[in-house]
Amino acid sequence: MAGLMAGFGCYTHAVVRGIPRSLAKEALRISQADVDSTKAQREYDDYVQVLRTTLGLEVVELPADETLPDCVFVEDAAVVCGDTALITRPGAESRRRETEAMKGALKDLNLNIVEMTDENATLDGGDVLFTGREFFVGLSKRTNQRGAEILADAFKDYAVSTVPVLEGLHLKSFCSMGGPGLIVIGSSEPAQKAVKIMQQMSDHRYDKLTVPDDLAANCIYMNLPNKGQVLLHCTGEDYPESVKVFDKFKDHLLIPVSNSEKVKVDGALTCCSVLINKKPNN
Repeated sequence: MAGLMAGFGCYTHAVVRGIPRSLAKEALRISQADVDSTKAQREYDDYVQVLRTTLGLEVVELPADETLPDCVFVEDAAVVCGDTALITRPGAESRRRETEAMKGALKDLNLNIVEMTDENATLDGGDVLFTGREFFVGLSKRTNQRGAEILADAFKDYAVSTVPVLEGLHLKSFCSMGGPGLIVIGSSEPAQKAVKIMQQMSDHRYDKLTVPDDLAANCIYMNLPNKGQVLLHCTGEDYPESVKVFDKFKDHLLIPVSNSEKVKVDGALTCCSVLINKKPNN
């Protein structure tokens, strides 16, 4: 198995996409909660400001498309690792055109583009957890075995293991990386079963950090030259008990980011950006 990727968590660029007004009524969702469009826009603006101003990333902002109500959730359209970008084939047919703008943006950043053209394959980026050593791919309502096989073919340097997602939309609906070798995981039985499978499948021994709320387990880890280790996580207003767990991180810059409206349409923190580490000569 590959060792830890050099520069794991180091990013220079982020691709995001504006929120269409159609999100509130037309975005796909498991629950039927009402979305406050104004608040959702404010959350998005704050998120982009954290990436651009607080963390100093180059932010590429794609325009919203009213005909694509879910387009703010850019993570599902591409998986980027090193200088390769896999353009996915989202599991929901209504989301397939979201990949067009993403492909253009990643081409402009001089990444090597691999397209998933097999009509039997589906893959949402929200089902892909890259640990810096290997990939875990959730087999869910949106991602199938063929999609996982094509991802493995695109990123041959890394092992790829599949994990059944029995509840929730995506694998990363209840987990994410909190640092090199550290998986942040929700406390529900399906989440704990999934992390057990990941630990059993890997040659590496991962530590796990369990938080009370599954949705709070979705956070964004970075390791930036001028900031050190950074963790974007849920707010105390949304998930107070989970934030108490994050507060124990003494060597991370902790940045709470509100996501209470996009959660209503199954969006988590990682969903709203594709992060890239662009080498100076790229």
